[in-house]
Order: sequence, then C-alpha cells, then structure tokens
Amino acid sequence: MLEAKEGVESLQNTITAVREGIERVIVGQQDVVEQILWCVFAGGHALLEGIPGLGKTMLVRTIADTLDLSFSRIQFTPDLMPSDITGTNVIRFGPQGATDAVFQPGPIFSSIVLADEINRATPKTQSAMLEAMQEQTVTVGGETHILPQPFFVLATQNPLENEGTYPLPEAQLDRFLLKINVNYPTPEELKEIVIRTTSAHPATAGKQASASELLDLRAASKEVLLADEVLDYGIRLLMMTHPEEAGAPESVKKYVRFGSGPRGIQSMVTVAKVRALSKGRWHVSTGDLMAVAVPALRHRLFLNFEGQAMGISTDRLIEDIIASLEGNR
Repeated sequence: MLEAKEGVESLQNTITAVREGIERVIVGQQDVVEQILWCVFAGGHALLEGIPGLGKTMLVRTIADTLDLSFSRIQFTPDLMPSDITGTNVIRFGPQGATDAVFQPGPIFSSIVLADEINRATPKTQSAMLEAMQEQTVTVGGETHILPQPFFVLATQNPLENEGTYPLPEAQLDRFLLKINVNYPTPEELKEIVIRTTSAHPATAGKQASASELLDLRAASKEVLLADEVLDYGIRLLMMTHPEEAGAPESVKKYVRFGSGPRGIQSMVTVAKVRALSKGRWHVSTGDLMAVAVPALRHRLFLNFEGQAMGISTDRLIEDIIASLEGNR
C-alpha cells in the first residue's frame, strides 16, 4: 500500500512539474493547459479551437520544451500536398550512374506535431494525417515507416473563418481525444502577456520531464482502477447524447441529430484515468468523468438543422445531460 502511495505521488509530482514549467511561459489558460496535458499523458491527440493570436503555437512549443521532445510545425494551406507532410521517396545518384530511391521523412516525423489551421488544407491532405494519428505509421511507396514515440498531433483551427476552409470530416474529428476551446484572456492576463513578451529576458520553461517518464506515466494511467458503477455512469452519460434514448434531456432530443460513438466513452475513461493520477488517486471517480465529458464529447455530437440554425452549443447539451444525471441520483 505504501509503495502504491509513493508511486502515485511520484507521478503526480511529474505532472505538477510539467504544468508549473508551462505556466512560467504561458499566462492564464489553466483549463487549456490542463486538458492538453491530459491528452499528452494519455497518448492521444488534441484539437485546439480559438481565434488567431491567443498563443496556441507558443503553448504547444512550450510543452515540447518541458518534455524535451522533438517538435515540428506544419502550416496547412490549400496548396499543401500529402507528401509535404509525410515525406517522399527521392532519387539518389551513386557512383557510375547508379540510382536508388531513398525515403526523405516529412515534418510528421516528430514527437509533437503542430498542425496549424488544419481546416485550411484540402480533404486529400487532411486524410494524410489519419494513418499517422491512428496507426502511428506512415506508408509511402508501399513501404511503412514507424513514427517516433511518443507521438502527438496537436491541431488548431480558427472558428471565425469559413471561406477557403474545409471542415474536418467526422472520421477525422473522432480521432482527436479532446477538442479544447482556447478563450480570450482577461485584462489582467493581457497585461502580464505584454510584460512577459516585451521583456529583454523572456521566461523559459526548461526541461521538466523526459520521454521515458512520459511513457511510464502513460503506462501507469492504464493501471488506474475503474469501478463498474463508475463505468456505468459514463456509459449512461454517453447514451444520453443520443436523441432516441428515453432518458435524454429535451434539449438533446430537440437539437441533436447523432450522438457520440463508442470512441466517446473510450476517450472519457482514458482521460479520466490521467486526471485521477494528477489528483493523487489510483481510482477513477464520477467527478473525473464529469470533468472530462465536455472536451471529450463536444466534437462528437452532431446537431440537426434546427440546432445549427439556432447556434446551439454542444457544451450546453453535455452540461444538460450531466445535470439530468445528477438530478436522478
């Protein structure tokens, strides 16, 4: 029992050290930082949505620095080709005119990949990310190449622009463990941002953990206990995202066309286990599931025409479900 307690304290300390390192550089956005760390430690991918200039790129780069991981940034544009992401075979000339094809890796071959404005690329290019995100491999010219471990895709998109963008298909959205909304800073945070970014001595995060510690934490999170009654609560929450479910709130029945698929509960449980470790526990609580439900499900609910026309927020629908479940307990 003592070893288990010491073990969870060590893991909790690692998470805390990484979080504090990031906060030395990034002002505010505590919820965003926390949710990205859930993704990173769970081994999943995150989709960040927010207007330009909120520090999304700096945040991802800072996370790479704190974990001492290789980092690459891909700026998605309409003329970006799949080979610009994955890499391609190039002809190498040898002695006496001999030639052979050599694979030239693309920017996807990094531990942390920032896919900036991913919805600006064409569907063909977006699909080049699917194999990498799901299988952790890249296939070029019939040959499969294994991506470095750990491997994460942190993608961003601008919610304000529709022209010249290609909305992510449901299949690709479902491969993001969490969708994280990046909000505008408060006046106090803006003041601190200006002070830090215009200083002659900008703050640095420094290395707070290694790749091996990250992989150990990911493995440990899979050992976190999940009681049947807690899992049943999560499944009830997921089922109530479907409008045909008898106990679903009226708002879900009125505005939702399709609810979340099985990846929704898988994501909730995976992230809830990491959250439990960050709180110093070896077991998942219903509170963990409630805390992760909105970022885990907001991109997995699809509104009907009425819901879209009225600008209904999927966050509000998920909160209605949680309130309904709590009211019936």
